[in-house]
Amino acid sequence: MTTMTDAALSEFKMPDVGEGLTEAEILKWYVAPGDTVTDGQVVCEVETAKAAVELPIPFNGVVRELRFPEGTTVDVGQVIISVDVSGGAAPAAPAEEAAPQAAVPAPAEEAPAPKAAAEEAAPAGRQPVLVGYGVAESSTKRRARKAGAQDAQDVPVAEPEPVAPREVNGHGARPLAKPPVRKLAKDLGVDLATVTPSGPDGIITREDVHAAAAPAPRAEDRPEPAEASAPPTAPAPVAGADARETRIPVKGVRKATAQAMVGSAFTAPHVTEFVTVDVTRTMKLVEEIKRDPGTYGFEGLRVNPLLLIAKALLVAIRRHPEVNAAWDEANQEIVQKHYVNLGIAAATPRGLIVPNIKDAHAKTLPELAEALGELVSTARAGKTSPAAMQGGTVTITNVGVFGVDTGTPILNPGESAILAVGSIKLQPWVHKGKVKPRQVTTLALSFDHRLVDGELGSKVLADVAAVLERPKRLLTWT
Repeated sequence: MTTMTDAALSEFKMPDVGEGLTEAEILKWYVAPGDTVTDGQVVCEVETAKAAVELPIPFNGVVRELRFPEGTTVDVGQVIISVDVSGGAAPAAPAEEAAPQAAVPAPAEEAPAPKAAAEEAAPAGRQPVLVGYGVAESSTKRRARKAGAQDAQDVPVAEPEPVAPREVNGHGARPLAKPPVRKLAKDLGVDLATVTPSGPDGIITREDVHAAAAPAPRAEDRPEPAEASAPPTAPAPVAGADARETRIPVKGVRKATAQAMVGSAFTAPHVTEFVTVDVTRTMKLVEEIKRDPGTYGFEGLRVNPLLLIAKALLVAIRRHPEVNAAWDEANQEIVQKHYVNLGIAAATPRGLIVPNIKDAHAKTLPELAEALGELVSTARAGKTSPAAMQGGTVTITNVGVFGVDTGTPILNPGESAILAVGSIKLQPWVHKGKVKPRQVTTLALSFDHRLVDGELGSKVLADVAAVLERPKRLLTWT
């Protein structure tokens, strides 16, 4: 969304990156005032209740002003960045930096050339990519801004007065650091101007920031860089050793998840049923396919128990299609779905997300394996799109990976059922009249009692268990 304010200046407004969202939080700026940008270049990453999305700029020019710093929640339609599209040089006095600790207005003669600034601040090789998490609607109320964040809509911004260049790390230019490093410094409360750079050409590295934040541990003792894992939703509060409480703002995916779960729990009447089943034959089939994937058409595909559990649920739904439905409150109707968009709950660094495999009912077992592998790898990389998390009909949540026996899962909003899969482990089991060690798991099916009565829910769960107990039933039941 852009606005032309005059012949030379274009303004880019916060777009609605989801369906009907009203606000988004600016997570990262990838450019700074004075940088040259091109059509399609990613300039920032924003977080909504549904996803974290990288926004590309739709025109060429030189960044004139960043209207909001990182961490600010901005309403859809507000201008977030202005760009000089006249083709001239960078503005004499850059606007406020997104990272407040590094914001030092420079006189006109000190302003860097656009090309140099772009090489200095813009990450190389970035492409517009959707990253994501969250599935619920967002509140229309704007959240409180961080302390010190200037609101361009509420406070008039005066032209910065020229000041003498500050000596920074032995030279007069602003500190050189990539956006993830600037974000790290901001979160740790480190002024980049006080950091001694150790990188090539005087670039400040993550190690430099951690060293300046001592006694905090150095980077090699911490998780992967911010680009490999999700940035925190807010700077972690610093508490003393004797602190008795720590308050963490609830926003982004955690706020959306909380609202969705409360809405689901107190809207849809939940019923949960359980069954414990011997899955020894299923585990043997999984191992057999792994040993010889080419024979079964699984060359290059990942095969695990979740694949056969997903197929068992799809078979049960095919045998009892009434379970695959939704409740239309406005019209007081049950909407029968003739397709299955199978959701898979995934724990990611950004929080719990539930992307779904579209039209899973129509896929062969190898096709389902491929789709499941892509879903998991995309979620782990933090690149799940908002579209992948919409339109689900039923969901599987695998709590067994955490060593949990079972649970009572809450329905994903708008869905009819969710299957929880517990840990699979050796247990004493009566098999052919004798007690033997067998691979056993417990399944729990929660369903919306407005749509699914006890008989239907019991039949679906029993069918899933029957397929997992004897997977050869896949040959006849499908």
